[in-house]
Amino acid sequence: MEKLQKNDDIRRTTRIIQIDEMLRGGSYVKIASLVRKFGVSQRTVERDFERLRDDLNAPLEYDKSKNMYHYTDPTFSVPNVILTEGELFTVSALLPLMEQYKNTPLESSFKNIMKKLVDFLPDTVSVNSSFLNQDISFISDPLPKIDENIFNMIFKAIKSSKVLSIKYQSSKSQQPKEKTFNAYKVICQKGNWYVFGFEHETSDFRIYSLARIQNAQLQNDSFRVPQDFDIKKHIDLELGIWNNPDRFEEYEILFAKETSRYVLEREWHKDQIIEQNEDGTVLLKFKSNQSQMIYTWLLSFGNNATVIKPPELREKIRAECEKVAEKYIVK
Repeated sequence: MEKLQKNDDIRRTTRIIQIDEMLRGGSYVKIASLVRKFGVSQRTVERDFERLRDDLNAPLEYDKSKNMYHYTDPTFSVPNVILTEGELFTVSALLPLMEQYKNTPLESSFKNIMKKLVDFLPDTVSVNSSFLNQDISFISDPLPKIDENIFNMIFKAIKSSKVLSIKYQSSKSQQPKEKTFNAYKVICQKGNWYVFGFEHETSDFRIYSLARIQNAQLQNDSFRVPQDFDIKKHIDLELGIWNNPDRFEEYEILFAKETSRYVLEREWHKDQIIEQNEDGTVLLKFKSNQSQMIYTWLLSFGNNATVIKPPELREKIRAECEKVAEKYIVK
């Protein structure tokens, strides 16, 4: 009996969510059409409307001239969370995944969101608590710590379109430098956080690591993101964050037979062409502007990857391999 009641509650909640979706934006619905849609009685639909109006505070109103119901506030929507056990397992699996974001304020924010989500779930949902931490482990890359004030200031600048004054310590300079910056977009690459925007001093686009920003202050001046701005013209979101506008090149990489299965079972780029040759080797083709990222990525394959195109990358990797080999020459 208790199980039947739980199933009825779930079906009722599902109906209410669907009715709410039909009413959003000022649309009108008839009880008769809902009776046919859900295969329930007119009284059942009327009780659903009562719950919408009385329990969920929906601005539901009956229009006698049309013999239909509608929302007097077309922007209203019912807050809802209905998750099956499998779906809740998927959500709970995000908790250990958030470990890689310990260096940002998102850690506490995610925990608060998950708590609110669990508190908001209907009583009919129950999940074995062992799902939450014991069954899944994640190994994250070592990540630099980001100052919470700077992290929040970057997002505040983007939302308010205010110019930023920052002190930035690049990887090559010994001292931080003063920068004036219009922050356009934040990008997270494998747990490393960056901000892309326009630097006043060079009158050019730049990308900064949030971990290397030592100070950030909002100025009174505002800015506008150019209407023709497209982040995809500057970086390749499939591969990396390096700012190389209009430098997309054709890449052809030949992978050895020993690593063919590893290469074939992954999608390296959304526009890739991948072919396996008769000898077991694999040829990967794609276009990108991430020459530096591709360079370091291919080095990780050692002699199992051979650059066919572009010739500049082929020469760069050959020169690097010679330098490495020199370090291991026995004298």
